[in-house]
Order: sequence, then C-alpha cells, then structure tokens
Amino acid sequence: MSENPLVIIGAGQAGLATARTALRRGVRPVVLESAGEPGGSWPHYYDSLTLFSPSRFAALPGMALPGAGDRYPGRDEVVEYLRRYAARLDADIRVNHRVKRLEPGNGALTAVTDDGERLDARAVVVATGGFGRPHIPTLAGMGGFFGHVLHAAEYRSPEPFAGQRVVIVGGGNSAVQIGVELASVADVTLATRRPISWMPQRPLGRDMHWWFTRTGLDSAPLGSLWHRLPPSVLDDGHQREAVEAGRPDRRPLFTRVTADGVEWSDGTREPVDTLLLATGYRPAVDFLEGTPALDDDGAPRHRNGVSTTVPGLGYVGLEFQRSFSSATLRGVGRDARHVLGRLGLR
Repeated sequence: MSENPLVIIGAGQAGLATARTALRRGVRPVVLESAGEPGGSWPHYYDSLTLFSPSRFAALPGMALPGAGDRYPGRDEVVEYLRRYAARLDADIRVNHRVKRLEPGNGALTAVTDDGERLDARAVVVATGGFGRPHIPTLAGMGGFFGHVLHAAEYRSPEPFAGQRVVIVGGGNSAVQIGVELASVADVTLATRRPISWMPQRPLGRDMHWWFTRTGLDSAPLGSLWHRLPPSVLDDGHQREAVEAGRPDRRPLFTRVTADGVEWSDGTREPVDTLLLATGYRPAVDFLEGTPALDDDGAPRHRNGVSTTVPGLGYVGLEFQRSFSSATLRGVGRDARHVLGRLGLR
C-alpha cells in the first residue's frame, strides 16, 4: 500500500480550498467525502438561507461567485458554485467514502473508511468544518416533552409549521432568520439567555465585511478572542424591526420544558407544538475519538489549525480557527495555506 502525501477529509468549502492550495504547491491530495457529492453542509441548510456576506467577499480561491459583487447569494447558488469548483479541480475526490477512524503511528497517519479501505498519508487535513454535528443542549424536562423537537439543521421551510405555536431556542443569525420567516405562518418566540445583540449589515453604506477586510480584522490571527465575544446578529434592519414588533417576540429562556410545552421564568406554563433548537454545531470529528487529537470535551487540540498532539494532522474550516473568517468561504483558503505550510507542504 503506497503512502499518499496528503489526505483531506471532507469535500466542502474547506476541503476544496485545501485541495486547490495543495495542487498549486505540486501536491496531489486524496479527498475523502462521506456524501454522494462535494458541497459539505451547504445542501442541507434551510431553503431561504442567504449568505451574510456579499459575493465579492464570499468566494473560494481562484474562482469568483457569478453575478454582481454586492449581492447576497442564496443556498442553492452556493451549492452549485461548490459543484463547479470541485469539477474544475484536478483532484482525486472520492465521494461516498466515510472515514471511520484515523490511526496515528510509524511516522504516518492512516485513514480507515467504513468499507475497510486504508489510506496511509504523510499528512492529513480534517476539513469537515465546525458545522457537521448539530449541538443538542440539555434542557430541563425536555425528555418528557410530547411535542415536536428539531434542530435548525433539520428545518427547511415554514409551511409545515403553519398555525403552530413554536419556541425557538437561540438568538444567533440562524435563529433570527428562521424565526422571522416562521412568524409569517406561526406564533413564534425566540427564547434566549441574553438579549439579542445586533450588528448593522451596512454601516455608513458599506457592508460590514468591507470594513472587516479594510481594517484587517477579518484576517487578524485573533481566533481565541473572537471565540470569547458574544454572538451578534448581522442585520440590514428588517429582522430587528420584526423582532421589536413581536414577529417573532423574544423572551428570556424558559426554566423548564413540560410535557406539553414550556414553563416561563414567571411560572406561567404554555402549550407548545414545536421546540426548534438553533443552538449551534460542533465539529464532526468522531473518527478522531480514541486518539490524542481531541480534548476531554471532544474538541480538537490545535494551535491555529495544526494539531498540538498528533504530528502531521491539521484542520481547516473550524470556527474562529485563526481569525473571524476562518469558517467562511473567503477565509478557508487563507487558513489552508497556513496549515499546509506548517505541515511541511510548501
């Protein structure tokens, strides 16, 4: 069995950007993708999702998004863009190849797939990103709830919820976008631990990402700092206006879930049809369990995307991995260059 110079796990935005970076350095990687086509998490997001950044700030290296640079592309546009990007790469992308485990040893790393195939590599980049595993929080009483519980990852469109009483747990971008959309057909509340923090999308007439790029904050290696800041909802004004008008309304997080609904902090109980958890994601790195790569909470041990415990192992696409934009279309290429350099693939 021959040794590959580089195996990339995941063919979403992070994996594709890493593959292109490697190819431009004369390294031909093998890219292993568990799904039936490249694209990562994008095909599974809700129908109405639009990027928070305009297309000029939302492209992978070497290929612009089509159309005007100041528009905000939708989910389906990004999915098609990633398909075309993958097709243009001269890379060995193997779909329907789910990695079951990664075995360190003997100066190499071995990726073992579900069907038993083993690929030895001098370096491995985990590019499954930070949004592959929906996070389900522990909420008092939720185990006894007889209504419908779903994560935002399972939400697609508002029609199935018409006429329902819906409580959304979370106050980030996805929670607010989904809440405003659902409020057109249902009675919706955003339940959050703290008031929603708003960030204007176009301060002084310029998109926020223009300001981030212009000031250098977008790429500044301040990942740990960004991680500690409270999340803010990027908004052009219409979502904040809807929430302040009660469509949806916002309340402090309930104290517990009851059999048929929730109990609010003032002691009142209310029947609820659906609890929708917009509670974020965790990295999909289950294949690293049992190795020194993960900490006690199952998170990767790394410094700026390079494993601190497993030689030859790196990451691209983790949220705030190095900077504010690490988990974005525009940021993964920059991080791929850094990580491949640190892994000796210059």
